[in-house]
Order: sequence, then C-alpha cells, then structure tokens
Amino acid sequence: MRSKRLSDSIIIRLLALSLAIMIFGVLSRYYALGSFLRQDLGQVVSEQQLALAGYVAHDIDDKIRQRKALLSRLATALPPELLDQPDALRAWLKERYQYQPLFSIGLFVVRPDGRVIADYPEVPHRMQVNYGDRDYIRQSLQGRFYIGKATTGRSSGVPVLPMSAPVQVSGEVPAVLVGVTAIAAPGFLDLLQQSRIGDHRDSFLLISPRDHQIITASQSELTLQPTPEPGRDPLHDQAMAGYRGAAVAATLQGEEEVRAIVQVPSTGWLVVAKLPGRDAFATVARVQSFTLRQALIAFVVFSLLACGGMYIVLRPLFRAARHADRMTRGELPLEPLPIHRKDEVGYLIASFNRLLRKLEDKQTELAQMAHHDSLTGLPNRLLLSDRLHVALAQAQRRETRLALLFMDLDSFKMINDTLGHKAGDKVLWQAAQRLSGTVRQSDTLARIGGDEFVLLLSDLDDKAEDIARTVAGKCLEAFDTPFLVSGTSCRLGISIGIAIGDGYSNPDSLLQAADQAMYHVKKTGSSGCQTIRL
Repeated sequence: MRSKRLSDSIIIRLLALSLAIMIFGVLSRYYALGSFLRQDLGQVVSEQQLALAGYVAHDIDDKIRQRKALLSRLATALPPELLDQPDALRAWLKERYQYQPLFSIGLFVVRPDGRVIADYPEVPHRMQVNYGDRDYIRQSLQGRFYIGKATTGRSSGVPVLPMSAPVQVSGEVPAVLVGVTAIAAPGFLDLLQQSRIGDHRDSFLLISPRDHQIITASQSELTLQPTPEPGRDPLHDQAMAGYRGAAVAATLQGEEEVRAIVQVPSTGWLVVAKLPGRDAFATVARVQSFTLRQALIAFVVFSLLACGGMYIVLRPLFRAARHADRMTRGELPLEPLPIHRKDEVGYLIASFNRLLRKLEDKQTELAQMAHHDSLTGLPNRLLLSDRLHVALAQAQRRETRLALLFMDLDSFKMINDTLGHKAGDKVLWQAAQRLSGTVRQSDTLARIGGDEFVLLLSDLDDKAEDIARTVAGKCLEAFDTPFLVSGTSCRLGISIGIAIGDGYSNPDSLLQAADQAMYHVKKTGSSGCQTIRL
C-alpha cells in the first residue's frame, strides 16, 4: 500500500518527469557533443596524418631521386671498354661507390644474358648467380631506368630494393648497371620504419601498388608482405584505384582507424599513415566520461534539492489531502479546509472549499432527483419500491391491507406521433396533476416510466377493494375533461389494474399482478379498471 501511495505521489511524478527531462538533456548533450568532437577531431587528426604521411613520402622521394640520379650518371659515365675488363670495372665501381655510397648492398654490372661482369663490394658467390629473370634487368635492357620489386637479396639474404639503369653504347644496351640498397639500411627508409604515432607500432606502411606489395613498414614483420586481397579492406581498394587523402576506415579486425594516403611521386608508391580510432578519438571518450560524471553529480544534487523544495511547496496540499481523507471516512465533519498560503496551492484549497459548499447545496437536490421523476415531480420506481416495502411491513405489523393501482394512459402514443414529444410531455405533466388531486397525502403516486403510473394505497381495512375501486373511479373521472395542448383539445383514457394484498404479499408479485390486471383492461379497448386479489 505504501509503495502504491509513493508511485501515485505528485512529488514522485514531478521528480520523475524532471529527472527524465534532465536525463534526456544529458544524453542529448552526450551524443551531440561526442558527434561534434568526433567530427572536429576527425578532421584535425586527418590533416595531421596527411602532413606526417606527406613528410615521410617527401623524404622517401628525395632518397629515391638521389639514387636514381647517381645510378643514371654512373651508367652514362661507365667506359664501354671496361665491360671486357672485370678487374678494371670493379676498380671503377669501387672508386664511385666509396665516393657516394648510397647503395648499401653494392653496385654490379650485368650482361644481357644475366651474368654479372663485376661488382663492388665484392660478393664471392654473386658471379655465379644469373639475374636474367629479374624484372629490373629485363626493363633496363629495353633502355630505361627501372626500380625493381623489393625482394630478399640472393646474395645478401636480406630485404633489398634494386634499381637498374641501362649502359648504352651507340644505341645498344650491352650491359645494365644495378644498385641495390638494403631496405633497413641507415639513411634510406629508416624514417618510415622508426617513426611511431603515439604508442602505435603499425604507424606507417610503404606500399607498391604496381607489385601489390608492402615494401616496408614501421612494424617490421610486414616488410615484403603482400597487400590485402581485394574486398577485405575497402579503403585499401580505393587507394589502389587512385584515392589519395585521409579517411576513417575499419581494419581487418573490425576496429576503427584513421588513415592518410600520400603518393611518392618518383615511384608511385603509397605512404600510409595509420592511427587507431581509440587513440584518435580518446579526447571524445574523456569528454563524454567527464560529462556523464558531472551529470551524475548534478542528478544527485538536483534530486535532493527538488525533493526538499517540492515537499516544502506542496506541504499545505498534503495536509489538506489528509484532512479531506479523514472527512470522507467520517472522522471529521464536512467543513472548509484551512488555507495557509495565498499561492496556487491556497487557491486550489479555496476552490475545494467552494466546491464543498456547492456539494452540500446540491446534496438535497441530488437526493430529490434520485427518487423523483424529473418531468412530473412524482416519486420514481426506486422511491415507490422503498415505500411499498415500508407499507407491507406496516400492513404485517398492523394486520391491515393495501392496494396497488397500475395505470396506463390510452391513446397517448397518438398524441406523441401527431403533436410531438413536447406536447406529450405537457400531457404527462397535466395527467400527473389530475391524478395527484384524487389521492390522499399518505398515499404514493409514482411515475414508473413512459405513460405508466402506479398508486399505492396503504393502511386499508377489510373494505380495501371497495376503497381501491372508488379511488380508481375518481381517476377515471379526472380524465373525462379533455387535455388542452398547444391550442389543441385532446381526449385521453386510462386503463387501471388493481392488486389487493396484505402484509405477507411479495412486492414484485403485487406489482406484476396489478400490471396484468391493467393489460386485461387494455384488451377491452376502453378505459376502466379490473381487480386482482392476492
């Protein structure tokens, strides 16, 4: 019961409404602020990633261009006659290599059949290796500089990047000059390999779209690994199709990641800078967490203040409710409630007091309406039933008799149909007045519905039937005079059924007997009366 009262309390409802509005505001602010910060930070982080990737790509491009320029100059400057002098050619390569050692694995010259003529630094088993199947050898034999596919060196056994330039003599390419750099060589791709964005190991990738290969990465395990298969990484697929820029994408593990993609101009390679979403949007999570903590504190403080404030404001209302409840239980008399304040609560109590006075004024009127017919003012069926029970009890106690006259107007339906219901109501009122003039003050004349009236004659002696017939005759005489309605003279008859009973008669049986007697009169087609003795 107490929990039910709490759930019905206006304070609880107002507090719940206020807290619901507050929670809605907090959640709206939580998601709106998160969305705004995420969008704003996403743009900032994307620009930062693009700047980092662009810086790394520029560094790689410079180093590739240096090696391309050096290798092209050496190929142009190489004396053709040295192609037949391996020792002299090796000395020539040594002199240039020591002067500008950009190729950490070394330089070597290859014949069109793939055999090495000379190399420096000298690798004993290199002379036995055939390089004719290498892509960079085939391309340079066609007369152009070429950067080969990164691979594991046959001589060095480490990941390397080969470059080749044709040695041209009179439009022919009798040899190819090859420079090989270890991918992990200091001063080459170490900026990309050693750079980290925060604590993220896999921060940078260097990708060759031509070879579908990861050349190297800040996570060394990815060096020389193939790129993801088409369809597994949508942003990677877009990059391979030509997309350059920054975007938020999902990793192969389904985690969020901010990626920037920049091209190395001299090679067509792609530098990819990556940052996990949890790091990129860490500020968003912290701000949202702070917002929730502050909202929780505000929630508790507001709840306490709201409860106390509403209790103080509504305390007079609670007192009035308890006072009114005691009045309804009969513990206190019905009286106006005390007014302590002139605010809305006071106005409500004053209105209640006015309503209480009106209810008292209307109580008698309601009682009258509950027991009387509104049209004729006669007792209704309910009051007739009460008085019939009282009359039977008196008859049993005094050993007297009573009579019940059931009366129904003849030809009343014709008046309603021809002159209208308002005319019919006037006829019923006049009929009630005429019938009232024929009865004693102690008798009860009631209208029980439509054009049906019942007259209760109580406290009768052994001549009850004679008295009832005499009264019935007066009622018949009352209808001899025509009714004047809206300037029209109307004649009405009345059929009367009489039931005579004593103190042991059943009320319903008595009323039903009078009704049956009235219907017997109706069947004769003329006004009159008939008696049934119970």
